[in-house]
Amino acid sequence: MTELELSVQVAAPPATIFAAMSDWERQSEWVIGTKVKIVAGDGQSAGSEIDAVTFGVSDRMRITRWDPPHAVEVEHLGRVVRGTGVFAVRGSRFVWTERLEVPFFYPLVKPLFVLMLRRSLQRFARFAEEYR
Repeated sequence: MTELELSVQVAAPPATIFAAMSDWERQSEWVIGTKVKIVAGDGQSAGSEIDAVTFGVSDRMRITRWDPPHAVEVEHLGRVVRGTGVFAVRGSRFVWTERLEVPFFYPLVKPLFVLMLRRSLQRFARFAEEYR
């Protein structure tokens, strides 16, 4: 099990940050190499499921907590990606936390994975600041 927590300052109100981070089907605009679709429910409530495909790897998630404009928690249900994630708004910061069961090769790809997440967060800040 590994835990990652990354955050970015966003020049937008908390409600806008929350709306941008939970606009699942537009995540491809800021998460590098990812396409997301809602596969069960409305994507805006606990029990809904989304599927994020990143560089060909499916990451199906179930929303376990929906608390606007503060946080969304998900459970990763896939074979490769398992664990929990939290997307949170703390004031004007977007905080992305992952607690994952990692495959044996994770130490080899961790630096690239973290770099990708950091770049995605920079892209998120611009996305949220212009969000409509």
